[in-house]
Amino acid sequence: MKLLHTMIRVKDIDASLKFYTELLNMKIDKQKRLEDCTLYFLNDEEGTCQLELTYNDETPKEGYTNGNSFGHLAFSVSSLDEFTKKMNEMGYEYLYEPFDLNGKGTKIAFVKDPDGNEIEMIEKVVW
Repeated sequence: MKLLHTMIRVKDIDASLKFYTELLNMKIDKQKRLEDCTLYFLNDEEGTCQLELTYNDETPKEGYTNGNSFGHLAFSVSSLDEFTKKMNEMGYEYLYEPFDLNGKGTKIAFVKDPDGNEIEMIEKVVW
């Protein structure tokens, strides 16, 4: 068995595509129109992870809520310093600023996507 993708519903597809493709460097793999929504399948740079953004024709005015079981999506970056610079240039801000996770140099930080989903950015130390 293999996990194929994770799906999240989005309120503003343009803002979400900008966040995931321009900030997180994901690439649109395919787009599929269904009766009541459009699905956007995004791949990470290495093609190991796929995210499905679902844009419903009738989106609640206030957007969607995740309940209390969903935590976050996590992405690796080679440099949180470079990511921070890019993020700031694009007008995004951290939810939690970068910090050393384990005292060995692995750093993490959190940002929110346009729908409020938490995204963990991880810069791992390579030995």
